[in-house]
Amino acid sequence: MTSHNTENTLGGRRFKLSARVTPYVFAFYMSGIMAFLMSLVITAANSGIEGDYLSNALHAYQLAMPVAFLCILVVRPIVMKLVAFTVHPHR
Repeated sequence: MTSHNTENTLGGRRFKLSARVTPYVFAFYMSGIMAFLMSLVITAANSGIEGDYLSNALHAYQLAMPVAFLCILVVRPIVMKLVAFTVHPHR
């Protein structure tokens, strides 16, 4: 059974976005993960890990996630150019 058949058998067809939205999907996932991790670390550094730690971290995340998403959208093209300048292209 191929992976395509297994995918259809186990839960129907999966919805996938067009490849042209890849930069936005990348920015969404990257910002979500990084903002969450940074919210946890910065909250612990500023307030310590106490009873309201998770609540404080989640409140910080509410601000950090959209800011991180916009920052990644702005910075990504610059980073791509820096990587191209720094790394040999695949031959």
